[in-house]
Amino acid sequence: MASASEQLAANMNLGVFAKAKELQHRLLFTLGILIIYRLGTFVPIPGMDMAAFQTAFSSGGGGLLTRLNMFAGGAVERMAIFALNVMPYISASIIMTLMKGSIPSLKELDKDGEQGRKQINQYTRYLTVFLAAFQAFGIARALQGTPGAVINPGLFFQASTVITLVGGTMFLMWMGEQVTARGVGNGVSLIIFAGIVAELPKAIFQAFELNQQGTVSELLLLFLIVLFVGLSMLIVYVERAQRRLLVQYPKRQMAGGKTFGGESSFMPLKLNTAGVIPPIFASSLLLLPATLGPILMNNSAEEGTGIVGTILAFISYGSPLYLTLYAILIIFFCYFYVPYVFKPDDVADNLRKNGGFLPGIRPGKRTADYLSYVLSRLTFIGAVYVAFVCVLPELIIARQGGAIPPSVAMLIGGMSLLIIVSVTLDTVAQIQSHLVAHQYEGLIKKSRMRRRNR
Repeated sequence: MASASEQLAANMNLGVFAKAKELQHRLLFTLGILIIYRLGTFVPIPGMDMAAFQTAFSSGGGGLLTRLNMFAGGAVERMAIFALNVMPYISASIIMTLMKGSIPSLKELDKDGEQGRKQINQYTRYLTVFLAAFQAFGIARALQGTPGAVINPGLFFQASTVITLVGGTMFLMWMGEQVTARGVGNGVSLIIFAGIVAELPKAIFQAFELNQQGTVSELLLLFLIVLFVGLSMLIVYVERAQRRLLVQYPKRQMAGGKTFGGESSFMPLKLNTAGVIPPIFASSLLLLPATLGPILMNNSAEEGTGIVGTILAFISYGSPLYLTLYAILIIFFCYFYVPYVFKPDDVADNLRKNGGFLPGIRPGKRTADYLSYVLSRLTFIGAVYVAFVCVLPELIIARQGGAIPPSVAMLIGGMSLLIIVSVTLDTVAQIQSHLVAHQYEGLIKKSRMRRRNR
């Protein structure tokens, strides 16, 4: 039998949405923030010869800039002020999440409630500034190594580029926090989502244009379309898939002979508990050598020579070693990150305190062990699924020998499609929650009016 919230959700229509004024304001605020973000992706950093840079970018193939451009909504190919996007903030958040489990002081701060979380968020911002400055310096050195891309190379250009890119990242981080607090959905995820979606039509038109030019055959184009639809359906199915564990609560007798309790509910365990964090973190680690390369090399002539050049050649984008390490790191970080998202010991302790138990499982340590056992099996399936979805476009690029541009292959699968589907499902769920809350508020007001009329 459906719950009261599910019944309300089933009865929602456009009339309910029209009455939910707060939700409308939140949606308009979110839309306004995303428009500002898209406008910022067209504002270039100072000191650039855009014609020379775009020529070098289009002839550079895949790799670091192509992947960053995918997340930044085309800001990298225009070398805009938002070229770094929110990737430094995501990397900093992941690092802080991992450090909370290993550093006792951070673990205590996490347990201090709202005040402790504010302090951790402040540390995350400091780390974001450091990572953004490091990446911006690497980009500035790479730009100076690109022939004709910089009008006046030198220390002043490096400093202005670092300041501009770091400022753009911090502004995006602030806008993401505002969307989370005053809008709908997760602000940082929506910014990445908007960038990927903005580049999706361009990738589709590029695929059809390559078909007209004869570079991509009709059979290959049909395969790409079927792959896009099939991966979308797979991601939707897996992201909504759950293992439901039955939780029962004992009956309790009150004074007067009345009893309460005895209900049963379900504990949902997602098949992909880690979400999109493992592939993002794995990708960031693999792209770190590409970021360090321009810094460690004195000039572009050294590329491909020496120790740094050899390392970059072995783990270059699309190489067999790169694909192997990518899949291994995704699976590793799925297992590493899931315990920080779902803590079996804490869940088992909360169940015991509330009187709940799993049928046939003793409360306490036995329940925690059983939850860990179930979670490890689900994590294995989820890790293999995430690795398959993310590595597939890289394999397509390698098998086709350059017939499919990396920008097209990355957008038909991999992290891009995973982020699009995941963020869409999460945002729709939050909108539905706001509508359900509005429905409940309406029912409460009606009941109060009836009581007054009596």
